[in-house]
Amino acid sequence: MYNKFSLLFYLKKSKTWTKGPIPIYLRVTVSGRRSEISVGRECEISRWNSKAGRCIGNKEESKMLNAFLDTLQTKMRHAHQILLESGQVINAENLKNQFTGNVDKSRFLMEIFKEHNKRMQNLIGNGFEANTLKGYNTSVKHLSGFLKANFGKTDIEIKALNHAFIVDFEYYLKSSCKCSGVSAAKYIKHLKKIVNHCIANNWISTNPFINFKSTAKAKERTFLTQEELDRILVKDFEIERLDQVRDIFVFCCYTGLSYADVQKLKRSEIGRGIDGEQWIFTTRQKTETSSRIPLLPEALKVLSRYKDHPQCEHKDIVLPVLSNQKMNAYLKEIADLCYVRKHLTFHLARHTFATTVTLSNGVPIETVSKMLGHTVLNTTQHYAKILDVKVSQDMRSLRKKLKLSKVRLQKQSI
Repeated sequence: MYNKFSLLFYLKKSKTWTKGPIPIYLRVTVSGRRSEISVGRECEISRWNSKAGRCIGNKEESKMLNAFLDTLQTKMRHAHQILLESGQVINAENLKNQFTGNVDKSRFLMEIFKEHNKRMQNLIGNGFEANTLKGYNTSVKHLSGFLKANFGKTDIEIKALNHAFIVDFEYYLKSSCKCSGVSAAKYIKHLKKIVNHCIANNWISTNPFINFKSTAKAKERTFLTQEELDRILVKDFEIERLDQVRDIFVFCCYTGLSYADVQKLKRSEIGRGIDGEQWIFTTRQKTETSSRIPLLPEALKVLSRYKDHPQCEHKDIVLPVLSNQKMNAYLKEIADLCYVRKHLTFHLARHTFATTVTLSNGVPIETVSKMLGHTVLNTTQHYAKILDVKVSQDMRSLRKKLKLSKVRLQKQSI
C-alpha cells in the first residue's frame, strides 16, 4: 500500500488548438502511475505558471481561479485520507474515483461480520445452534483484537483483505490469543465464510484465500478400548447419579449418538427396523441428516432400566439426560473410580462407538458413517482409527489363508 502521492495542475492542449484559453487538468500520481481529471476551468497560456500550477496576476478573476484550484487540492487530500483510514489500496485510480465520487459503497469487514452474527442469532433453533453462534462471536472478538493490534483500527474495508491479512491473522490467533492449530483453523474458517459471502455479492472481485492453506492438523481422536469400556460397564456405583450418567454414556458408546441427539431422543424414535429388531430412527441436530441405528444388547439393557423413569414418562424421552456440564463433571469421577486414565468426556462415547464397537469388529466404514449420520465419508475417517488388535486379527486371517494355499500347492506337487 502506497501512502505518498503528488498533485499537478496543468494546461492540456488539444491537437486542434491554435489559440485561446486552454482546459486545466489535475494529474494525480501514485508510485509512478498517473490519473487525470478535468477541473472544468480554462486559462490563457500567457497567464499560466506551469511550475506553480496556478494562474498569474492579481486580478479578481485570477484570484478566484487559484482559490478554486486550492479547494480541489484540499478535496483530493481529503479523498486520500478517506482511503487511508478505510484501509483501501491507495493508487491513482482509486484516488480519482474517491475524488469524483465515482465509487461503490464502502463495505467493512466487522460491520458485515456482526450483521451475519445478528442474523444467525435470529435463526437459533431454526438451522443454527447457540454454540455455533458462540464460536462466531468469539471470531468477531479475535478479529477486533487483531485489527486494533496490527492496524490501530476498529474496522477495515473488505477490499483491503489480501493473503497477508489472512496469514497475519492466523499468526495473531496462535501467538497472541494462544489458540491451538485446530481452534485457529476454526476462526479462519469463519472469516472465510464472510469473505465468500462478499464474493457472492460482488463486493470484492479477488479472493484473499485463493493461495492460503491452513497448516493445522486434525487432533487424534481419543476413544475407549474394549477393556476400559467393560470396566465402566460392570462397575457398581454407590451413588445413583453416577449410575445414571454411566448408563447414558454406555448407551451412546453402543449407539454413537452425540450429547445433543441423545438428549432430545424421543420414545417415538425407537421402532422396529427392517430386520424386526429395535432401531433408532432420528435426525441429527447438528446437520439435520437422517440417522438409523440398530440397537445392540447393551443399549437395550439401558433402555429397559429407564422405561418407567418419571422424567422420561413426563417428557416422552428415552433417557434422563443431565446438562452437558454436569455429565462431563460426573464422567471425571467415573473415570477415577474405574481407573481410566484418559480425559473422559461425553463426546468420547461417539468416538468409542466408531472405533472400538464397530470398526474394530469388522463393520464397514460406510455402514458406520450412515449410523453416525455423516454426510461425507471423510468425516467418519476422522473418528475411525483402526486398533492394533484389528490389524493383528486381519493379519492372522491372512496368515491362515497363505498357509492353506501353501499346503494345497504341496499336495498338487506330490
